[in-house]
Amino acid sequence: MKEKLYEIPLNDAMDTGEECPFCFLERKTEQELMDFVLGSCASYMESDTRESTDKEGFCRMHQKKMFDYGNALGNGWILKTYYKKLIKEMKEEFQGFAPGKTSFKDRLKGKSGNENSIQSWVEEKEKTCYICDRFSERYERYRATFFHLYKKDSAFREKLKAGKGFCLHHFGDLCQGADQYLSDGERKEFYPIIFNLMEQNMERVSGDIDWFIEKFDYANKDADWKDSKDAVQRGMQKIRGGYPGDPVYRLK
Repeated sequence: MKEKLYEIPLNDAMDTGEECPFCFLERKTEQELMDFVLGSCASYMESDTRESTDKEGFCRMHQKKMFDYGNALGNGWILKTYYKKLIKEMKEEFQGFAPGKTSFKDRLKGKSGNENSIQSWVEEKEKTCYICDRFSERYERYRATFFHLYKKDSAFREKLKAGKGFCLHHFGDLCQGADQYLSDGERKEFYPIIFNLMEQNMERVSGDIDWFIEKFDYANKDADWKDSKDAVQRGMQKIRGGYPGDPVYRLK
């Protein structure tokens, strides 16, 4: 069956043999977005990009990754216009602020007064991130493509069955996606496959961690490491996703 362009990233991720193909796609997409925002193409100098980064900002995690990326001047330019917009908005919020009244009874119970508009404004600012938001858009397409391929491509289903499963985070997303994208009959077939896949591979990783620890016993000093040398980082990934053992991603 001829592969369509939008199917390639999912098939490539399934072919990597990674602990979680969606973690692989997440890392790849994040690095592409970092390259776009701060790389040699200097997109941060384009007005439409800066308009978006000024509006959305960056979350704490991606702010740190951008600093580690290494383009101090690029980060400076992004911060320059972001700060100007932020300060303008902040002044407007301050001008319209009125402290809420708190009764004596509420104070005794530790309750605050009316909703604090400044806190709400800060909370809204922290809900958006230029990189997170764009990855979320791609991720939903990847998830939809996964179920599209699962339904129509027998070779893809075999890849799934022979794979290493998923991290717990992306496994949960797939369970939700199954209810969204599969019929009742398709779900009855899908869930046993993915449950078995997760059980087998969680047991596999758990066994690798066990052997990693056993290797520190003097009696096993000459024994083969088997597949346990990177068991800790893979074990962490399987539980929470991501790549704990990755080096910092830097400007090439």
